[in-house]
Amino acid sequence: ALPESALLQPTVLLAILARNAAHTLPHVLGCIERLNYPKSRIALWAATDHNVDNTTAILREWLKNVQHLYHDVEWRPMEEPHLYPGSDGVTELQVSLELPQQLLLWMVLLCWFVDADNLLTNPQTLNLLIAENKTLVAPMLESRSLYSNFWCGITPQAAPSLCFQGYYKRTLEYPLIREWKRMGCFAVPMVHSTFLIDLRKEASAKLTFYPPHQDYTWSFDDIMVFAFSSRQAGVQMFVCNREHYGFLPMPLKPQQSLQEEAENFVHTLIEAMRVDQDFPSPSSLPPSWESDALMSFPSTQIFMINLKRRKDRRDRMLRTLYEQEIAVKVVEAVDGKALNTSQLKALSIEMLPGYRDPYSSRPLTRGEIGCFLSHYYIWKEVVSKGLEKTLVIEDDVRFEHQFKRKLMKLMDDIEQAQLDWELIYIGRKRMQVQEPERAVPNVRNLVEADYSYWTLGYAISFHGAQKLIGAEPFSKMLPVDEFLPIMYNKHPVTKYMEYYESRDLKAFSAEPLLVYPTHYTGQPGYLSDTETSTIWDNETVSTDWDRTHSWKSRQQGKIHSDAQNKDALPSQPSLDTPSPRDEL
Repeated sequence: ALPESALLQPTVLLAILARNAAHTLPHVLGCIERLNYPKSRIALWAATDHNVDNTTAILREWLKNVQHLYHDVEWRPMEEPHLYPGSDGVTELQVSLELPQQLLLWMVLLCWFVDADNLLTNPQTLNLLIAENKTLVAPMLESRSLYSNFWCGITPQAAPSLCFQGYYKRTLEYPLIREWKRMGCFAVPMVHSTFLIDLRKEASAKLTFYPPHQDYTWSFDDIMVFAFSSRQAGVQMFVCNREHYGFLPMPLKPQQSLQEEAENFVHTLIEAMRVDQDFPSPSSLPPSWESDALMSFPSTQIFMINLKRRKDRRDRMLRTLYEQEIAVKVVEAVDGKALNTSQLKALSIEMLPGYRDPYSSRPLTRGEIGCFLSHYYIWKEVVSKGLEKTLVIEDDVRFEHQFKRKLMKLMDDIEQAQLDWELIYIGRKRMQVQEPERAVPNVRNLVEADYSYWTLGYAISFHGAQKLIGAEPFSKMLPVDEFLPIMYNKHPVTKYMEYYESRDLKAFSAEPLLVYPTHYTGQPGYLSDTETSTIWDNETVSTDWDRTHSWKSRQQGKIHSDAQNKDALPSQPSLDTPSPRDEL
């Protein structure tokens, strides 16, 4: 007898609801295309309305290009939104459940909702959710704060003080789940944004967005209506954090604009690119949807240092910079592992007498020499070309939310205050944590830099570069992030500073910082190209020890409240300050 064939995977209806999502759709759709699930078993149901941007055209073009790959496609554009009575502005798009007819027509067994700004970076997400065998289950999505797509607590009834908060309730369980301190699939009272419904389960037939359940008396909110419907139907909602599934942006506040929403999403996008080296490009959309213009900062040259053999870092950084509309000049780093003794002699490089790494007590490494030279040659170019302001970034940084806007604002404030500066850290590890650093008068978010590590991001002036070169550091070299504090007279080791007579570099730091390392010591993906090489004067002595115990590259520890740079911060909460609903 012939063997039985394998079972087909269940047909899934993927519902895409989009409004004013032109800035998100190419990336969200790219993630959908990459899902590791047979496209012939996915039916697409897409709806959009009331757009002031190119959402309709983008979604229509994508559906046209991919429709032959999928089980079926239903396209529901609406020129004007249809408001439901008593919905307080909630439209048919948000509560669209014309879906039941389509589910029957296509014989769909599962229904998957994905918001048009959710980035599913894990191609296995759909398979993993189906395997949970739950009636209603969501993948836990990540953001730049504690905010996610689930709640652990919900108030039993409306309260006047919570009428605009969504009836949330703080719980001890929420941060444990959100931060993966507890892992699994958890029963919760609310999921939203992206979730899967198993229509094979009997109780799923009672789930609805509209009309609200007859006992629902609160103000109309689509996710609240659905959560109430789920409870009344006896359907338990679940959220899973067994894996990393993807990202979602922080919710906007009422006063924020579509432009700010786009900036918010850009940060979500570049965080997704940071953790996913293979983050997809939107393969089924024409290049015309992409921005052609890259903007640099006014009168500022931006250099990005990258080792030629680290193409992965270069590609990731160039794409994240592109998304922020930042143009850079890539500078090929000096590869310390390729330096030989004769090259060091030709450059007259000698280690500063008595230098030892403060954590391992080892001498200077060739990787550290390569890093120093990479920065030094940029300083030389700054001087030779007479560049007044230069920004230097390394290829392993992650950017703060609204990085470009915040940096331009900081530099504008510095110029308005006519501050005489020569070096400004935008990323560092603060090493002096016993007392606050001095805030700069008339310039918010800036402090006078004390002893600091790392050179992952800084601005340098023409005169600052002149001073660093004029110190003639080759004959008394130590790591570049030890050299800089010496030059502004803040290094704790006095005998090191004695080798440099002039130590009057005017150094400052952004507060809070604007860039951070992509990885810290001990994290998956951490690799040091400066510290894992050979001793500076003996290429046979390797320094490739277990870097999981390196203290220098560890994340900045918690700074005691008495030593925090509070005077440099605005007194009023900024737009980045999470609301109670964000923190749940």
